[in-house]
Amino acid sequence: MRFSIDEYAKTFKMSKEMIQNKIRTKRLNYIIEGGLTYIIVPRSSLNEEKQREILESPKPVPAAVPTTASTKTSVGMVISLYQKENHHLKLKIKELETKIDRLVHDKEQMLIAERTRIEEIYTAKDEQLKSILEVLSTKLMLSHQNTVHDVDVAQPSAISMEPKGIIELKRYLKFIGVGSEDRKQVRRRFAERFGSDVRIIQKEGEFYVDLSKYDYTDLL
Repeated sequence: MRFSIDEYAKTFKMSKEMIQNKIRTKRLNYIIEGGLTYIIVPRSSLNEEKQREILESPKPVPAAVPTTASTKTSVGMVISLYQKENHHLKLKIKELETKIDRLVHDKEQMLIAERTRIEEIYTAKDEQLKSILEVLSTKLMLSHQNTVHDVDVAQPSAISMEPKGIIELKRYLKFIGVGSEDRKQVRRRFAERFGSDVRIIQKEGEFYVDLSKYDYTDLL
């Protein structure tokens, strides 16, 4: 005798899960026909009461076996579904690849921008450092070279020759006998040329002349 899974479960009062488990572990004899599983039970293994119960119970109408045409149609539909799913997956993969490429490109651009910013910062720092070093160097040179000579005009007899080296402009002008008004004009000339003429030295708001290096005849 053979039973479908539903018939076997109803006849022997057993759950479908337990039947499926026994089929998987091969504790039940079964065959597969038309895609349906049938459990084979020898009639001799059943007692008379169970046999009578089975014979008296109504038999379900067997499901129609699918024809060859419907089977082919089903296979074609499955193949078509797989093809559609495969095409969908290909589109998804292509979309993901595009996103990955865009993310990699954006990351590279961010790294390039960050490197450029860091280079600009270090370049600016280098320029500032150079400027500071130049200022310090200039101050050191001036501190060593600019030794100011004060001329005491009250004692002309002590000066026997024209002063040399760096001297305050107004003292020098007094020493060579330039009058007050002329001294103002000379100072005005020095102020106009200050910054563009390397001969003109200014310290603490006063102008100085370096007679050991330069000639100031054109400004006097």
